[in-house]
Amino acid sequence: MIWLVKISFFVFMPFTILAQDISKKEKGFNKMLDLMLSHSVEEVGVSEIPKDKSIVWLDARERNEFEVSKIEEAVWVGYDDFDLTRVSNISKDEEVIVYCSIGYISEKIAERLKQEGYKNVKNLYGGIFSWVNHDKKVYDSTGLETKKVHAYSRLWGVWLEKGEKVYK
Repeated sequence: MIWLVKISFFVFMPFTILAQDISKKEKGFNKMLDLMLSHSVEEVGVSEIPKDKSIVWLDARERNEFEVSKIEEAVWVGYDDFDLTRVSNISKDEEVIVYCSIGYISEKIAERLKQEGYKNVKNLYGGIFSWVNHDKKVYDSTGLETKKVHAYSRLWGVWLEKGEKVYK
């Protein structure tokens, strides 16, 4: 029953927020995230990430989403077919931030990494949607800056306020 309520909330909430201003929309986005996420790993917001720190970025989205755009120097690890060999060259002491579209899937991958002994793993709160909504740059598969972001679906795409939405 709880899942039914959660699903109903996520399905209808984006449409009720469409007509509202951005600050209310952002509050709605954060409320949705707070309900969806288990908060089992440390979360980091876009504005909390130091510019001068060495970070290993892991992208937990599907491969086709990653190929549209990614955070600079991010490594694709996937989700459905996630395999620890994809991170075997990363020291368990390095600072790692995992992201996906909004932070739900990346939280699950971050949990796995913590279980495997990675000590400094964080989940990007709000994912790449929040990253782009905060005017941060993303790059295509050739390394060129792009405005395109895979928005997953039109339902989830309402949370991506900036950038060019791609659904293919």
